[in-house]
Amino acid sequence: MQQLASYVEVASATLNRIAIVAAASAVLAMVCAAGWQVIARYVLDQPPIWTEELARRAMIWAGLLGATAAFRAKTEPTLFPGAAEIGGGTGLLLATIRAAGVLLLAVPVLWFCFVGPRGGFERSFLDRTANRPAEMLDIPMVWFTAAIPVAFTLILIHLAADLMRRIAHKEVETHT
Repeated sequence: MQQLASYVEVASATLNRIAIVAAASAVLAMVCAAGWQVIARYVLDQPPIWTEELARRAMIWAGLLGATAAFRAKTEPTLFPGAAEIGGGTGLLLATIRAAGVLLLAVPVLWFCFVGPRGGFERSFLDRTANRPAEMLDIPMVWFTAAIPVAFTLILIHLAADLMRRIAHKEVETHT
């Protein structure tokens, strides 16, 4: 269990670093788009139509990827702020309760991202946005709505890493 927990932890940490870089890049894209909008509107007197939408879509990616990083760092809003520092059996119990709450939200969201009302991929959330163009950008909306399943999948990986680390640590405590 210790080795599997280590692999999942490495995967979680690596994905977290990628998410942070992607979130920072999305913030940069948002700032650049909004900045160009201001310059084009007030200096050039010809505001482009795509900048506001690009800034909004970049904000979605930045917010969701940032939320995954906050979840991994345990800095997300929580009912029990000190629970992350509690170890032993009580800490594992609190982590399990946290996991149950996360799963109650994440599993249905992921399910309906990929599965439609009749049980197939057709009419799923991603399918419905795959062929819908963005309002002002000439790309399908799925490039933006994909942020939701990506974020929830990352959160589940971070959750698994935390639980497995706690379980592996608990096993080491009982054997010593």
